[in-house]
Amino acid sequence: MNTFLAERYRGEKGCPNVLAPGQIDLQSGAHVFGKRSRHAACTLAAAVLLAISLIGCSSNNSRQSSDEAPPAANPGAQPVDKATTGSITGVINFEGTPPRAKNSNMAAVPACAKQHEVPATTEEVVLGDNGALQNVVVYLKGDFSRYSFPTSTDPLKVDQKGCQYEPHVVALMTGEPLDVSNADGVSHNVNARAKLNRGWNQTQAPGAVSQSHQFSREEVAIAVSCNIHRWMRFYIAVIDNPYFQVTDKDGTFILKDVPPGTYTLTAWHELYGTKEQVIMVTPNKQQTVTMTFTDRDSR
Repeated sequence: MNTFLAERYRGEKGCPNVLAPGQIDLQSGAHVFGKRSRHAACTLAAAVLLAISLIGCSSNNSRQSSDEAPPAANPGAQPVDKATTGSITGVINFEGTPPRAKNSNMAAVPACAKQHEVPATTEEVVLGDNGALQNVVVYLKGDFSRYSFPTSTDPLKVDQKGCQYEPHVVALMTGEPLDVSNADGVSHNVNARAKLNRGWNQTQAPGAVSQSHQFSREEVAIAVSCNIHRWMRFYIAVIDNPYFQVTDKDGTFILKDVPPGTYTLTAWHELYGTKEQVIMVTPNKQQTVTMTFTDRDSR
């Protein structure tokens, strides 16, 4: 329940304070033309709060979609001339002792536990061969306002399977759709705690249609968890340009067709925070970069 509204309508014995004739109710916008009885006011307040709670606690019987509008495009923006672009390739490494992965206790959810041949563990730090670090969002910061970039209309998909989110880290451009589905035989709850975009907190029953959302502002990264199964977590990185990649088990990345200029190459990890390096891109040149996180880094 919205605590602000609860305070607004709280009065003696749980009833709202009665507005005088001619006043405007600033919450509802309703004009009070005559005396309103306490009983009538209570009825109206209850109806308003019930409607809000029903909206906030929707269980996804139909496709869920946010109203987040994509950012307005620069009318003078032009496509990138690929004949003048360069590229950046590299690897993200880790040095030190990573934290020990914790088992996800699914004893109370046998439908999920039986989907794992070995017990599922947390995915905060996933290392590949030679200390390569997985699930790092690598992207460029810079002024791309003069360029226009096509956005995909195909949704980026995240599934809840075996009481885990798959994949664990995703990245997409502002304005692109994200779909979250539930393949499990149990209900989940998707709680996206965005700070710069519109978050959501919705229950998703088995077999329910996917939850669909878009994001209008860059935000790295949005933590998403399940309030029912506390070990479930994933991250959404929203970037305002197409130059990004999430590292796989080999820790490598490649950013292609980057227009010439000076940018900040940024690497973000959920546990170890952010590392940055200024880089100059020149036409028809490929640059190779290695960035290393250590066990002394933290967000």
